[in-house]
Amino acid sequence: MSFLQIRDLHKSYGSAQILKGISLEVARHEVVCLIGASGSGKSTLLRCINALETIESGEILVDGDQVTGLGVNLNVLRRKVGIVFQSYNLFPHMSVLKNITLAPTLIGGMSKEAAEQRALELLDKIGLRHKAASYPDALSGGQQQRVAIVRAMAMDPQVLLLDEITAALDPELVGDVLEMIRELAVGGLTMLLATHEMGFAREVASQVCFLHQGKVLERGTPEELFENPQEERTQQFLKRVITAGRL
Repeated sequence: MSFLQIRDLHKSYGSAQILKGISLEVARHEVVCLIGASGSGKSTLLRCINALETIESGEILVDGDQVTGLGVNLNVLRRKVGIVFQSYNLFPHMSVLKNITLAPTLIGGMSKEAAEQRALELLDKIGLRHKAASYPDALSGGQQQRVAIVRAMAMDPQVLLLDEITAALDPELVGDVLEMIRELAVGGLTMLLATHEMGFAREVASQVCFLHQGKVLERGTPEELFENPQEERTQQFLKRVITAGRL
């Protein structure tokens, strides 16, 4: 059985339909990349999975448990499903350490001591332990994004959602963040990520989904989708990506 199941998901903002019946299955330890033009529904889909947006119809299941609809415990959901945004969203008035330990202590029920030990271990892995007492404005964009990923990982999520996490970074900072995601993928973490980094998607994804106008227009392995796309719209999109030097 698929670990993450999305069934006939619909989402609108007023009269504008954003998601038009998206269905998608992600196996445990799988890395699925969502690609497509801006406005195709990638970010909205991720926000719906984490219940940051309500949905009109459809359902989402994580490990067989429904995480949409009335009565869903959002704290339990967000212990299972972590999300990282392109704009970091670190609390500017809190140190790096406090940013990372806040959710595990408030939502996860960890003691302050255990949460801090876990945070320092995670910071150690990305070479930022020395920044534990620093505030976000003292960090580079790449460092802030890596801290944001560590903050999500501190909850030990079963699924990690990544929403265009390199979009706001200077080009020279992108590599460090992608390397961190590459290591998580090798470690077997189940991930669903929206990205414009086509070369990275080709390297790490087990499945690539091309979204167009709120639907999954085409999906396949990286080799299938990048080398032999079947849909005309997918072909047009990838042609522009190649012309722009992004693949």
